Amino acid sequence: MSTLVYDDDLMRRVLKDTRTIAMAGASPNWVRPSNFAMKYLQGKGYQVHPINPGHAGKEIWGRMTYAALADVPGPIDMLDIFRNSEAAGQLVDEAIALKDEKQIKIIWMQLGVINEAAAKRAEDAGLIVIMDRCPKIEYGRLFGELGWSGVNSGIITSKRRKAPA
Repeated sequence: MSTLVYDDDLMRRVLKDTRTIAMAGASPNWVRPSNFAMKYLQGKGYQVHPINPGHAGKEIWGRMTYAALADVPGPIDMLDIFRNSEAAGQLVDEAIALKDEKQIKIIWMQLGVINEAAAKRAEDAGLIVIMDRCPKIEYGRLFGELGWSGVNSGIITSKRRKAPA
């Protein structure tokens, strides 16, 4: 169990302000978590660019797959890392190097992905870092979708939160 704690308001703001996501480690295999997360996030209106050198030039959910972060055309709000903790370090360094060119603001490391040294480098470069969380899960929790299936989201309110526009 992770001891990392993130403020719900921070994650809500990140998910609301993000429009473009580069997903490192995206897989075309429909049983992989990255594949399901990508489809879900696209369904919520995010533009998701898959990054996977082994599948570069092929489409995943109608989006061209790129070999590297630098290959993604246009600005990127968030780098979502679906790789192991060690690989996250190199990806974070690439994001820091491209921060201004690509307008990257957020590094989000998936469940089980924790790289404290890389997180420190990113934060020192002015990026927001979230580790050991899934934006798909947090979106559902923070914007009331988990309650639809009877899951206790831990948020008590009498009003339904509006999803990001």
